[in-house]
Amino acid sequence: MIGLGAMLGAGVFAAPGPATAAAGGWVLVSLGLAAVVAYCNATSSAQLAALHPEAGGTYVYARERLGGYWGFLAGWSFVVGKTASLAAMALTVGAYVAPDLARPIGIAAVVALTAVNYRGVEKTARLTRVIVAVVLVVLALVVAAALVGGDAVPPSSAGAAPTSPWGVLQGAGLLFFAFAGYARIATLGEEVADPARTIPRAIPLALGIVVAVYAVVLGTGLRAVGAEGLAGSRAPLADVVAAGGWSALEPVVRVGAAVAAGGVLLSLLAGVSRTTLAMARRRELPGWLDAVHPTHRTPHHAEVAAAAIVIAIVLVADLRGAIGFSSLAVLTYYGLANASAFTLRGAERRWPRWLAGLGVALCAVLALTLPPVAVVGGAALLAAGSLVWAVARRTVGASGRG
Repeated sequence: MIGLGAMLGAGVFAAPGPATAAAGGWVLVSLGLAAVVAYCNATSSAQLAALHPEAGGTYVYARERLGGYWGFLAGWSFVVGKTASLAAMALTVGAYVAPDLARPIGIAAVVALTAVNYRGVEKTARLTRVIVAVVLVVLALVVAAALVGGDAVPPSSAGAAPTSPWGVLQGAGLLFFAFAGYARIATLGEEVADPARTIPRAIPLALGIVVAVYAVVLGTGLRAVGAEGLAGSRAPLADVVAAGGWSALEPVVRVGAAVAAGGVLLSLLAGVSRTTLAMARRRELPGWLDAVHPTHRTPHHAEVAAAAIVIAIVLVADLRGAIGFSSLAVLTYYGLANASAFTLRGAERRWPRWLAGLGVALCAVLALTLPPVAVVGGAALLAAGSLVWAVARRTVGASGRG
């Protein structure tokens, strides 16, 4: 449920527009490619989580399998990328509920959902069930409106070719951003029963459900408004409903989008705080963050710190460009997960080794298709993380000698 809440979030309401603008009527091919990349990443994350069932996800895996620097880089990529995504999701909630009050509402959402996460992963999973149910109902209404109402767009319009194969790759990179939620499952290794069995089952199952839902939504969207209609829309699913003659349902879709963004916010807060805890335990982040609540068994200091940073960003920043930076960081994170899984041997391995190698290559390809500003900015953030690691390592070394 936590994985579904993260993946069936704001991405399904927002990603069809920019992805179709890049890939044209071939956006379903982009979806298939993004799903292949996500499957490689999911299998790598699943088998690594079974071997290393502790908080931190790829931060732990890369550290154990590749070395300290690569582990830090994975953790840094996750925390930086997802902090930007958290702020974007908070602003998305506010924009759908009341555009003129987007920032205050976004901050209220951060505070409320941090309080839920503070009380433990069971509370998070329960609320996520409700959120997933609401989103699925809204998506069902969108699909029904596209199939039943109005006239279908002629096949020539719905299947317009992209300007180049690069567009299909870029569309896959944009759609992959909406798939990234399954990492949140792996970061909760210390808080679930029988993680060696539960996590490897949960990750592919959540991913499979989401791929099926996205395929249906994109396919019916193309049928209802065509590639040009999806590409030019800021609220594509609301336009699909309106095109089907069900304009009365548009407010329902907007509420569903706000709930979906809240679901992503909930899951991201859980994942970022657990990775921050794991990094603080090794003194790669301030030691104050290494604290677990005696009753709820949650990293409460890390959760409060993450929420405070997100609120600060929501107050002062426009995060449209930061989404691109976040995408590059996410692909770096999963590239390191695949590289870690590539080192597994014999009985440690549950899927073929070549699958992890394919995941490394595809993560690199999709990262390079992102807009140049995102590539340069994301590379700068990763370089800054490397500097932080070098300073922290020198500080710890000097402390040890002292």
